[in-house]
Amino acid sequence: MQFSLLKSDEKSHARAGEIKTDNGVIETPIFMPVGTVGSVKGVHQHELEEDIEAQIILGNTYHLFMRPGMEVMEAAGGLHKFMNWNRPILTDSGGYQVYSLAGTRNIKEEGVTFKSHIDGSRHFFSPEVAMDIQRSIGADIIMAFDECTPYPCEYNYAKKSMHMTHRWLKRCFTQFNNTQPKYGHEQVLFPIVQGSVYKDLRLESAETIASHHAFGNAIGGLSVGEPAEELYEMTDLVCSVLPKEKPRYLMGVGTPANLLECIALGVDMFDCVMPSRNARHGMLFTSEGIINIKNKKWEMDFSPLDPNGTSFVDSTYTKAYLRHLSKAKEHLAIQISTIHNLSFYLWLVKEARKQILAGTFTEWKNQMVVKLETRL
Repeated sequence: MQFSLLKSDEKSHARAGEIKTDNGVIETPIFMPVGTVGSVKGVHQHELEEDIEAQIILGNTYHLFMRPGMEVMEAAGGLHKFMNWNRPILTDSGGYQVYSLAGTRNIKEEGVTFKSHIDGSRHFFSPEVAMDIQRSIGADIIMAFDECTPYPCEYNYAKKSMHMTHRWLKRCFTQFNNTQPKYGHEQVLFPIVQGSVYKDLRLESAETIASHHAFGNAIGGLSVGEPAEELYEMTDLVCSVLPKEKPRYLMGVGTPANLLECIALGVDMFDCVMPSRNARHGMLFTSEGIINIKNKKWEMDFSPLDPNGTSFVDSTYTKAYLRHLSKAKEHLAIQISTIHNLSFYLWLVKEARKQILAGTFTEWKNQMVVKLETRL
């Protein structure tokens, strides 16, 4: 696997790069649609490839472990074959799901014991288990097992958790280095920076993560309720430490404006459930601003969803038609909205890349952020 940095913006820290994997090339900056259980909700794989033009998607270790389980996964030949997806996949480690199961889990040095959200059965994840599961899933990029602290988080807890995450990381690398990929393609391991919103902890964590000389590095524990200003401050701080020659992945972020601001800070990779989740509730992201398609103002609006044609559905369906489907609770409304939002996110990072390569990113970004945060 190889990462090439093609160009950096002169007025910001934005970068355009390229990650070559055995399952395809990823042009950065990139957004990864979230396919939690081996499926991006409401979207066929051929639509992801041909219409949305996703270059890489994300799978969820915890959910895939729960079902279908690793026996099925290995018998299928890994997630790529199981879901008929021929492009790269990234899997998270399950750490965020453990964080979200706050009422039913017990964290210790050895690992985490938790109850299934499906049937209440008890399970145990450790750094070693997380590596083994992700080997079985077969993702191209796998994540270290960490603890994602909540917001707000008391300083001493954030420090204690961060140090445990660092100790877990050593165990992750040991297990990763002592095992082999199962399906004939290369896998790489990304460590994760933690430290909540405390500058000294973030700096310490970034330096520790950088010292492992991994193929790429991730920034976790953000977009968990903190103000946008703190998201940007922590991201800027961490990116100033993480090596420039390695890809940087900001986990779970965020709004379209968040993406552009964090690209400007030096981030290369993003994922977030927002475009698909919000689509299911009638919120559309467009190049002109945010639309609640259920509002009556769109009832007689026969214009495209996005006048700038950021997805193929924009010229196929009108605002009035999509509003009608939404009000009638037709499943097609969710499908159209999801395809639109994901297409828009992919268009946005692709356009950002074009602007970086052209040397016009900062001016374009400043104009776009204002539009992206406008409620239409």
